[in-house]
Amino acid sequence: MNILITGATGFVGKHLVAHLMQHKLTVLSRNVDNAIKVLGRQHVFIEDLSQLNNLDEFDAVINLAGEPIVAKRWTKKQKQSICDSRWNITQQISQLIQSSQTPPKTFISASAIGYYGRQGHEPVDEQSGFHDEFSHEICHKWEQLALTAQSAATRVCIPRIGIVLGKNGGALAKMLPPFKLGLGGPIGKGQQGMSWVHQDDLIALIIWMLNTPSAQGVYNATAPNPVSNSVFSQALAKALNRPAKIITPPLALRLAMGEMSELLTEGQYVIPTRALEQGFRFQFTNINDALKSIV
Repeated sequence: MNILITGATGFVGKHLVAHLMQHKLTVLSRNVDNAIKVLGRQHVFIEDLSQLNNLDEFDAVINLAGEPIVAKRWTKKQKQSICDSRWNITQQISQLIQSSQTPPKTFISASAIGYYGRQGHEPVDEQSGFHDEFSHEICHKWEQLALTAQSAATRVCIPRIGIVLGKNGGALAKMLPPFKLGLGGPIGKGQQGMSWVHQDDLIALIIWMLNTPSAQGVYNATAPNPVSNSVFSQALAKALNRPAKIITPPLALRLAMGEMSELLTEGQYVIPTRALEQGFRFQFTNINDALKSIV
């Protein structure tokens, strides 16, 4: 299979590339030298989509590009950068697919569970509504731009990705230092939902979408058993054999991080209903087992 992939040097992307080595991969990267260093020289590398007139040569496109949402404080400029890094490239890919004579059969374009916004304690799945806030705004337009590529010739799959747990990066890279020192614990009352997914399961789900002709539309890319922030904190502390009794006040996070702190103080309990109904099976469904396998 000939696959175009964006975001390949990111935390999820580089692991996905490692699982797609039997295919011919064309990697889009603004820094080709770095991409070669991270991924190896055996792939085709391009710096800009303008190098392609169409996508006729590709069987599939996997779009994981996007600036990390928690990298910097959410100033007006940073919010626009977060949006543009997702919206612009997705729009360009969709336009290239539309202008192709023999377009790719599959377009997998990432989104996030931020689509739902804060949801309290009620479980949500792909049929649920949303709370209108910045995270929803990002994801809604991101998804709509991807869906414009859908046709009888091209199926579009959109994984709404949860908190990805894996080694050497992702959310755990930021959580581990205080927990290793015994300074970890819940945020506030710790009742906000944390919809997590093991990195191996996310990679397997994307590959399942790639190889399943009937797969189409939105899928929650989260483990079937989301947990509260308090339960997650206890599980991480247990995996590290450390206590988890230091409570982080939400106000302190708000002062330090501004509006972005709501990603930590609010949450949602997301269920992957569609993937389960269509036969996908998660390897890691229990948070304790998932964290034990990683740390």
